[in-house]
Amino acid sequence: MGSVLSKTEHHLPIEPLLLDVADVLSTSLDLDTTLRRVAEVVRKVIDYEIFAILLLNEKTQELRFRFQVGYPPDFTERTRIRVGMGVTGQAAQSRQAVLVNDVTQDPRYVAGVPNVRSELAVPLITKNRVIGVIDIEAREPGYFTEEHSRLLTLIASRMAAGIENAQLYTRTTRQARILLLLNEIARELTSILNVDELLGRIAELLRRLIDYQMFSILMLDGSGEKLQHRFSLRFQENIHLKHEIPLGRGLVGYAAETRQAVLVPDVSKDPRYIELNPETKSELAVPLVYKDKVIGVLDLEHTRRGFFTEEHKRTVTTLAAQVAIALENARLYEEIARQERRLERDLSLARELQFRLLPPTRPKMQHLEVAAKFVPARTIGGDLYDFVPYSMSRLGIVIGDVSGKGAPAAIYAALVSGILRSHAPIEPAPAEMLSAVNQSLAERRIEAHFVSLIYAVWDDQQRTLTVANSGLPRPIYLHGGKSEVIEATGLPLGLFDEVDYDELHFRMKPGDMFVFFSDGILDARSRSGELFGRGRVEEIVRSCKSQSADCVVDSLFQAVAEHSAGVETFDDQTVVAIRVKESADAAKKK
Repeated sequence: MGSVLSKTEHHLPIEPLLLDVADVLSTSLDLDTTLRRVAEVVRKVIDYEIFAILLLNEKTQELRFRFQVGYPPDFTERTRIRVGMGVTGQAAQSRQAVLVNDVTQDPRYVAGVPNVRSELAVPLITKNRVIGVIDIEAREPGYFTEEHSRLLTLIASRMAAGIENAQLYTRTTRQARILLLLNEIARELTSILNVDELLGRIAELLRRLIDYQMFSILMLDGSGEKLQHRFSLRFQENIHLKHEIPLGRGLVGYAAETRQAVLVPDVSKDPRYIELNPETKSELAVPLVYKDKVIGVLDLEHTRRGFFTEEHKRTVTTLAAQVAIALENARLYEEIARQERRLERDLSLARELQFRLLPPTRPKMQHLEVAAKFVPARTIGGDLYDFVPYSMSRLGIVIGDVSGKGAPAAIYAALVSGILRSHAPIEPAPAEMLSAVNQSLAERRIEAHFVSLIYAVWDDQQRTLTVANSGLPRPIYLHGGKSEVIEATGLPLGLFDEVDYDELHFRMKPGDMFVFFSDGILDARSRSGELFGRGRVEEIVRSCKSQSADCVVDSLFQAVAEHSAGVETFDDQTVVAIRVKESADAAKKK
């Protein structure tokens, strides 16, 4: 093995090297790709066969292998190097390159590859923070030179920022993906009212987040002193466990008693662990808390030590809150159903009041015609629509869908309508309105309730429409005789404290239409179970391309009614359509 630089050579052209570094920083935000490209750049300076990039865990102050060449895989997987330990740890602690000509004479050396004689470790520093170390080893003594150290330090100083950006991008992307999946799971769980079905579905959906091997849900009994196995899976096989665990005993009992998630990388080293399955090596137990009261524990196990991470703990803790709500909702469903029957007479009055909360007349605009219709699945429902007058010939357009159905959803919809109206006087832009409503709902969060909302602002003078969406089905834009699905998406309101929303802007022409609708239109089922679906919606919208906004609304509701004839309506149905008016001359030519 020979180096690019010999001991008599002192300089390598810097400009090509820096261009290579800049190319790495500008071409990828994927962490694995960035680290591989760093290794390629370093190889142009030093012809190595043993190479590693270790990244720092700031919480534990440990360096962990993130990229390596020439190391045994089992060594890099299990090895953690504390800051100050070994040559790499010393480089991280001193914040300076460490060059060792003969590691056999250096007590700091941590052996990972046989017959290594020399080592060069250079810290990765960005924004005055050490984020990791580049480490190179060789089987020849005195292999590395001061020139190697100088050039590797130069590379590291430029690369550190790129590596940190890639780390941040990876974390942000992963967190966004997890949040979207948690939202999808939460929405599905709230719709399942059978306890056994719900428990099985929780196990299925959780596997999309964590590849566990053993899973249990234990529920606190009526006395509040014992946890009983309510549902258990072992390697994807449903099993029935009869034993009970006293509150405070074992990892699950401790989690329930302290109301804190318990993460144990190695159960053999935790005195709280009760051995029920000899194959278990690591465990994660998270309490299920509903209205400040522990109702059970969600427990995950794996045959590999250290399998569960702090990120797993945060993810399952977030999901556990929704699981607890879903379980309580399912358990209380029959009682709620009885209450709803007793309140049937009151609901009739509530229906009348709800319809009186809807706009009594359509807004009158010089260049825009508006049509809207709402049909609740039950006596009252959780959909809503509204029109909010702005100054300067502008109009706020609202359509929303509250989670759940019946009286609770209707009351929540009324709350949302009130919040919308309270913010309307300042005439916020669509994204600002969604953020304001989300913040108001977060301040008065109600379990198992959230709302998907589209807010749009029409400027009648400019004939422009600005749209923001928080989880409602993507609207349809009809222009030039063709329909287009607008990719406006976002998280529902009332689930997370701080969420940002995107706005889309459209300049519309005479005859153009926008159609907004709730889930109930798409999800209407026929006798055979076939969904009405987006394709039928788009077809109907196109069929009304030369007609009025009323044509779209009336045709959609008629088609949905025909499609689901003889089937009980499952979800509230709402449609709002707007169409830019054509000039009188153009209308006459038609």
